[in-house]
Amino acid sequence: MNMTLKPAFGLSGSALKVIAMISMVIDHIALYLMEYGTVLYETMRCIGRIAFPVFAFLIAEGFIHTRSRYRYFFTLLGFAVISEIPWYLLNGVDGTHNVMFTLALGVATLMVLENLLQRSMVLGFLWTLGMAGLASWLGVDYEWRGILIIVIFYLFNGYSHSFPYSRDMQFFCTFTLMMHYGVIGAVMACMIIYIYNGTRGFVQGSIAKYGFYAFYPVHLFIL
Repeated sequence: MNMTLKPAFGLSGSALKVIAMISMVIDHIALYLMEYGTVLYETMRCIGRIAFPVFAFLIAEGFIHTRSRYRYFFTLLGFAVISEIPWYLLNGVDGTHNVMFTLALGVATLMVLENLLQRSMVLGFLWTLGMAGLASWLGVDYEWRGILIIVIFYLFNGYSHSFPYSRDMQFFCTFTLMMHYGVIGAVMACMIIYIYNGTRGFVQGSIAKYGFYAFYPVHLFIL
């Protein structure tokens, strides 16, 4: 008799999405509406540092499991373009672009990297550095660090056995890169990702999936 065992403990991918979204909203409320330098401001920004590593982790997981990498990329790119309107209203012409562009660039990086790694590790490394440089040049949120974190989560996928101690490498590299934005936030993000149980969770169907994508530009418009 075949039985499918469900993890007894942990957070599903859907739960991670909710946590990241809440963290992101808290961060943006502090950034755009709170007085800079206060204890409350710093606390909320610290909590906000959870969001990006979790989103980056989910992007890598989504890339591995999606049926269509191209649709995945163009969906992210489409919402990035839409999100640029409220991003401009909040930030003006400051040379930066919203985080959805970072995530879309991350997927584009993985699409090519997957093929390059079958031929040459060096080519894959150079491609990743090039895309990280492009992210910084374009001024997307989290710049080169954002691309590298997504690539790290992909390469050291904790549910494959390509590398020994892959989960440990994920967290070591992510913490090293994210501590630039705050040590406590980086630690909290790694702890949350660590208890991911590998299940999809309650977000099922296209409406719920695209609802999560739409949340980003909608909450920016509200702010």
